[in-house]
Amino acid sequence: MTLPADSLALLLLCSQLGLEDDSAKPLTLREWNPLARRLQAASLRPSNLLTVTTSDSPLELSPGERERISTLVSRDIQHELNRLQSLGIYPLTRADSDYPEKYRQRLKDSAPAVLFYAGEKALLGQPGIAVVGSRHLDDAGQDCARFVGNACGLSGQVLYSGGAKGVDTISTDSALEARGTAVSVLADSLERTVKSRKEALSRGDLCLVTPYSPNAGFSVGAAMGRNRLIYTLADYAIVV
Repeated sequence: MTLPADSLALLLLCSQLGLEDDSAKPLTLREWNPLARRLQAASLRPSNLLTVTTSDSPLELSPGERERISTLVSRDIQHELNRLQSLGIYPLTRADSDYPEKYRQRLKDSAPAVLFYAGEKALLGQPGIAVVGSRHLDDAGQDCARFVGNACGLSGQVLYSGGAKGVDTISTDSALEARGTAVSVLADSLERTVKSRKEALSRGDLCLVTPYSPNAGFSVGAAMGRNRLIYTLADYAIVV
C-alpha cells in the first residue's frame, strides 16, 4: 500500500501502528493540533516532518520534540500496512481529501487525526440516523431496534451505530436485511469485526471505521470516546 506523503506523515506521527515498545508515543490531538498550526504558519506540510532529524528541522523544535518526531517517522510500517490491506483495512487521515467532511466541519480540532476503515467509505457522512442504546434488551427493546433498523434500510437512510452487542447489532442487522446500508464506528478490534461482516462489506452495504488501532482491545473509555463520532456522522439520533 502506497500512501501520499502527508497521509503517511500523519499515520506515523499520530497512530500506534507498528509501535511495539515504549520508545516513543504517538502524538495526541492536543499535541498534533498546535504542531499543525505551526506548520501552516510556516507554509509547510505534514510531509516536511518526514525529514526531521535531531540536528535539522523545518520548524523551530525543541530537542525533545525533534527526537520524538524523528523516532516516530523513522519506523517502517509498510509491512503492517500490507497486512491490513490483505484484510481489507485501510487508513484515512485528516490530510486525505475523502476524510469525512462532517468530522471536519462539526468536530474541527477534535476530529481524529487518523481513522482505519473497511468497506464502503463513501457511506461516511451520508444522510442517516444514529441508533445507540443498551447491550441488554427486553423483547420490546429488541423489537424497537429491529423496527428502526428496518425503517432505515427501506427509506435509504444510513444506519449509524457503534457495532456493539444489543441495540447496535440488532438495528444494523435489520437495516442490512432490508437491503439498506450501515456504518459501525467501532471502539475495539476492527480486525475481528471485518472477519464476521465479510458479506455486507463485499456488497458495499457496510462501512466499519474506528479511531483506534485496528487490533485494539475493548475499554470503557474508548467506547465512550467513540460515541460522539457516531452522532457527528448522523442527522438524528435514537436511543433504545
